[in-house]
Amino acid sequence: MNPLAVVEQDGQETRVRLERQLKHPIEEVWSMLTDNGKLKQWFSELRVEDLREGGTISFDMQDGTYEYFEILELKPYAVLEYTWAENRVRFELSPEPEGCRLVFVEIMVTVNDHTPKDIAGWDVCLDVIEALLDGKTVSERKAVWEEKYAQYVEKFAELGKG
Repeated sequence: MNPLAVVEQDGQETRVRLERQLKHPIEEVWSMLTDNGKLKQWFSELRVEDLREGGTISFDMQDGTYEYFEILELKPYAVLEYTWAENRVRFELSPEPEGCRLVFVEIMVTVNDHTPKDIAGWDVCLDVIEALLDGKTVSERKAVWEEKYAQYVEKFAELGKG
């Protein structure tokens, strides 16, 4: 299993960082983040509406409504950053000798009881991306999420004590 996210607080915001070493070319990983056919395989509620800086990504709330997130930074095959409610999420890709490194960062204004759920979700999403690229599936996605969620509840509780 991949390590848990690194969480850093600086008083103004909290940064959560997840990293994966993938044995696949950047182009394949980038398409997992930006091609709607591939995106729906690991995050079915997300859809790229307009892939450009200032463009939008929609989130299907599963109740007939949508949230829209603005693409803040787009550097093809390197950076995709967009708003996530009041937060920001950022995907960075960099070449490695045997594939590429995928770094996910969420920059949060507020940490609350829902934060461990979200971070466990992103962590599992990165696992699913890796599995899909490797030609595998994550059959026990909910069980994996529950295990990571419990770990993130502890991790964020420890931060609150600091």
